[in-house]
Amino acid sequence: MKLWESFDQNEVILLILIIMAYLAYFLMKRKPGNLAPQIRILSLLWGLAIGVLYDFTIGGGQTDFYRVNDLNNYEVTDVIYYLLFAPFGYFFFYFYERLKISKKTFIIYVLVWALFGVAIQWLLTKAGILTLQNGYRLAHSFPIFLFTQTITGIYIQMLKSKEQVWAVE
Repeated sequence: MKLWESFDQNEVILLILIIMAYLAYFLMKRKPGNLAPQIRILSLLWGLAIGVLYDFTIGGGQTDFYRVNDLNNYEVTDVIYYLLFAPFGYFFFYFYERLKISKKTFIIYVLVWALFGVAIQWLLTKAGILTLQNGYRLAHSFPIFLFTQTITGIYIQMLKSKEQVWAVE
């Protein structure tokens, strides 16, 4: 693993994004009526695990549909990129609870998050943090985000069915 090819715009933007995401997380975490501590930890781990899973399957290996940062090899700043997945897992859980998502609003919520995921990926592409390759287009990400957000919503519903786990502080 290299330190980085060159410390330039994409690394600076990535650092700004990670600071903003974790600042938002810590500010939201302090609000009354927030998620229970065990759910906060699960949401962070879920976001990180799902992001890294996709990155290691479609972002590398045989398919290698996109490159993170400057190289196809791993850099230290790639770890920072991976850490960006965790707060977005939390945000999905947080707003799911805050907006009181129900069976009637579930599809809309998942669609909005899938579109948001594509928008973030578009921004990361424009910033030079992601480089799509080997025929992969941004439109291919929409069904992946749709599937991921649906599975995440089902996971949340399973957690909510266990009241003692989901209890809010």
